[in-house]
Amino acid sequence: MVDVSKWPLFTLLGAQDIASIRQACIFGTSANEAIYITHDDEVFVFGLNCSNCLGTGDNQSTIMPRKLDSLSGKKVVSLSYGSGPHVLLATEEGELFAWGHNGYSQLGNGTTNQGISPVLVSTNLLNKKVTEVACGSHHSMALTYEGEVYAWGYNNCGQVGSGSTANQPAPRKVSNCLQNKVVVSIACGQTSSMAVVDNGEVYGWGYNGNGQLGLGNNGNQLTPCRLAALQGFCVLQIASGYAHSLALTDEGLLYAWGANTYGQLGTGNKSNQLSPVQIMAEKESRIVEIAACHSTHTSAAKTQSGQVFMWGQCRGQAIVLPHLTHFTCTDDVFACFAMPSVMWRLLSMEHDDFLTVAQSLKKEFDSPETSDLKFSVDGKYIHVHKAVLKIRCEHFRSMFQSHWNEDMKEVIEIDQFSYPVYRSFLEFLYTDNVDLPPEDAIGLLDLATSYCENRLKRLCQHIIKRGITVENAFSLLSAAIRYDAEDLEEFCFRFCVNHLTEVTRTAAFWQIDGNMLKEFICRASRCGAFKN
Repeated sequence: MVDVSKWPLFTLLGAQDIASIRQACIFGTSANEAIYITHDDEVFVFGLNCSNCLGTGDNQSTIMPRKLDSLSGKKVVSLSYGSGPHVLLATEEGELFAWGHNGYSQLGNGTTNQGISPVLVSTNLLNKKVTEVACGSHHSMALTYEGEVYAWGYNNCGQVGSGSTANQPAPRKVSNCLQNKVVVSIACGQTSSMAVVDNGEVYGWGYNGNGQLGLGNNGNQLTPCRLAALQGFCVLQIASGYAHSLALTDEGLLYAWGANTYGQLGTGNKSNQLSPVQIMAEKESRIVEIAACHSTHTSAAKTQSGQVFMWGQCRGQAIVLPHLTHFTCTDDVFACFAMPSVMWRLLSMEHDDFLTVAQSLKKEFDSPETSDLKFSVDGKYIHVHKAVLKIRCEHFRSMFQSHWNEDMKEVIEIDQFSYPVYRSFLEFLYTDNVDLPPEDAIGLLDLATSYCENRLKRLCQHIIKRGITVENAFSLLSAAIRYDAEDLEEFCFRFCVNHLTEVTRTAAFWQIDGNMLKEFICRASRCGAFKN
């Protein structure tokens, strides 16, 4: 499952907000803006708000999500962003909304005024159903249900495909070589544009100084031009980086061309390529997905067997050959390696029925249906699985030997620990987590010490440190001494000394035995606690 918390910006959100996300996109020159859509089709934004790109109606930044009411209830099918930044969003009904930076009319409303809120883009698109959007640095493209391409905005290199270099203030159909062609996919580099038609042909136009159009030269193209080098191949997907391009064929072959300063072509060197070259040809599995975006010099691909490779700029380093990652999706490459850590597409959460091993174990803890053993504590049962306990804990591995009585029992009585403590211990073996108040964590610390569970011991100490108060400080100090937890003892002692007056007024302080009281007073005296 995709984890949005891998993007630093999403660590600002709480668990409830994270759980509500169905789609999301991180964008902006510093990856400091975010938009997400909930399962209820409500649209929220947060972040820096450069150039009003959050669409909130003002220029205020926000770390708290703000809802875009004008988009509520609209199912989002495509989203893209430019470097300004500006944002394009297409809905399931085929409506196109735009907002943000508009210095080159990239919002398509005929003006150069910044769009402070989402506005419907309608010029030349009335009765058209937009299915996909793409943004370059300051130009925009939209693909319609009929397979037509519309472009507008900055056009200094011909990236809107109009045949001139005049900026295009409103959407205009890209024709010429695309006339009567059915386009099925579009992509933008910084100042270049690409399209794939239904028969697998690829067309490019705009800036070509690094060979990113794949035409065999580096001359700009003011109208769409077919990539002759890919003739005979049926291309399914294209992806454009800042100044390089990738293409994936129906046979799972991967081609790359354009700029290569950071090794983003994956050819093993840093030489630009004016024409498509095949890469990853020696890999065992065929490629099923490619990834790049115009904000970065990073490339990624996923194979049929689920392996994810990356190459190009990786946190400032140049990776010139495809490098096998430990990820399961190409999105994670951009979260962890790209600069800035933007998303290369509108991310969709895969909330399906699949459970990982860890999730399955957690689900089966204390499950009467599948357990083969019960612990009885304080008159209550806890249902467990012998195999899990033997795998996870040396104490139980020793207990469940054929010559031990416990190995034959269906119910084991526990009388030296309380129910909350023992249940928490068993749950830890299934989940690696502990959720207890600090007072109960003392009992769990006793158990962890008895069972020689050092990691659990450290977790208990962390819980206790986090939950220490004036009222319970001396009780926790006593327990730390009793269980020989030196680090915790020092922490509790320091807390008691720092809050000495308040601590000495608590019931816990006056309930301790005389020897410990003397030892505490002597130790506190050595620390200068009683100096005037």
